[in-house]
Amino acid sequence: MTAGLWEHWLLPGIWITIQLTLYSAVFATLVAFGVGIARTSRLWIVRFLTGFYVEVFRGTSALVLMFWLFFVMPLGFEFQLVPMWAAVLALGLTYGAYGSEIVRGALAAVAPAQREAAIALSFSPAQRMRRVVLPQAIPEMIPPFNNLLIELLKATALVSAVSVADITFAAQLSRLATGESLEIYSIILVLYFVLAFLLTRAMRFLERKAKASIGQAPPPSTGLLARLTKGPARTAANRSATPKSADALAPGGAK
Repeated sequence: MTAGLWEHWLLPGIWITIQLTLYSAVFATLVAFGVGIARTSRLWIVRFLTGFYVEVFRGTSALVLMFWLFFVMPLGFEFQLVPMWAAVLALGLTYGAYGSEIVRGALAAVAPAQREAAIALSFSPAQRMRRVVLPQAIPEMIPPFNNLLIELLKATALVSAVSVADITFAAQLSRLATGESLEIYSIILVLYFVLAFLLTRAMRFLERKAKASIGQAPPPSTGLLARLTKGPARTAANRSATPKSADALAPGGAK
């Protein structure tokens, strides 16, 4: 593969994919929190409307919605979205619907005693949500949001259908120009993996920070690197501790 293909197609495609993921993730997060919190409302009409939104956008294809926003909406509303923003809108609305269920579930998982304590302190509903419920719910949202973010990253490959020059679109152009399907698509697979890995690292960092902010112990590292660096030390510590535990439990053991 020539350096010109990287410079003119693949590198710009990587940057477009990063932008798409970032913009769509921000929009989807806003939608998820807005809809997820609204689904806990006491007003049935609010719960009904937000539930209807969730069912509609979870049950429709993001690709078809993208086509509708880009090709059909101009016919009915005489307003044309540029391909990039049509893609961001379609992905944000779709994955925001999935994310709203994560938010709703995390909010429902907060212990009722926490809400009762906030009521006893005369907090308003907004204060209870902002100062008591959300700080405890957000750490529980981050792991499923991590999975959703990776799915969103992979879904950005759909935008090539509306001529957005992301990684997949650049790979198609490169393949047509060089005929090297194996090399090009293998590189694209690796690029998506690297981007997903970096997103996972960033989300785990946010999870540790969120748990530390409410006084919870950070989750233990279970990755391959953590096992390679910490596994032997933990094993040696366990071995040295085992005889002491056995002596303490044995009849007539050391006091």
